Amino acid sequence: MRRRIAIVEDEHAIRENYRDALARQGYDVSLFTDRQSALDAFRERLPELVVIDIGLGDEPEGGFDLCRELRALSNRLPIIFLTARDTELDVVSGLRLGADDYLTKDISLQQLVARVVALFRRLEAFEAGAQDSQPVVRGDLILDLDRLTATWKGQPLELTLTEFWMIHSLARHPGHVKSRQQLMDAANVVFDDNTVTSHVKRLRRKFIDLDAEFNAIQTAYGAGYRWRPDQMQ
Repeated sequence: MRRRIAIVEDEHAIRENYRDALARQGYDVSLFTDRQSALDAFRERLPELVVIDIGLGDEPEGGFDLCRELRALSNRLPIIFLTARDTELDVVSGLRLGADDYLTKDISLQQLVARVVALFRRLEAFEAGAQDSQPVVRGDLILDLDRLTATWKGQPLELTLTEFWMIHSLARHPGHVKSRQQLMDAANVVFDDNTVTSHVKRLRRKFIDLDAEFNAIQTAYGAGYRWRPDQMQ
């Protein structure tokens, strides 16, 4: 069965180019020109991956709004922003809303396809699953590998799949430094270093929203990140 991708992009030529490139790889691609029509369709049936522009028609922030609405429907749906807007503020905003990746339109079609393939490879690995896996427990953190859910001090953490596997990589071996590349490998995604940093910042913020004193994710400057070893028990 072909994987289903939705593209939400208001420029006709760009939209068609993306569809053609992804269709050549065997994907079933649906096109939408605006936030509302896309959202109406997604409420009926979610695609398996969404590519979104930020500015949609007369809504300059329509893509951000759509990402927020999609995350309310599913924490696990892979979302990619593909936009001409390349400021650090836009990138951080997109990742804070829960996007799995943020690309700019100067990226080649081949690179776009590679990102999509990587995200679907991750989905396939998750769907294969580790049945009856034991949860990872590190002090107040519990990671349920079967359900792909996390709790901190008994409170649910609303994590995207990218965030879940990043925190899993850190918590599995407390005290061990994980490089940005290792975190990408754990989440089966392809990012630049700044995007990984933004994801880690978002992860920390989610913990802090539940616990103002949270400090279990440490930065190893120039090397990566670690889960504090004193958070094992």
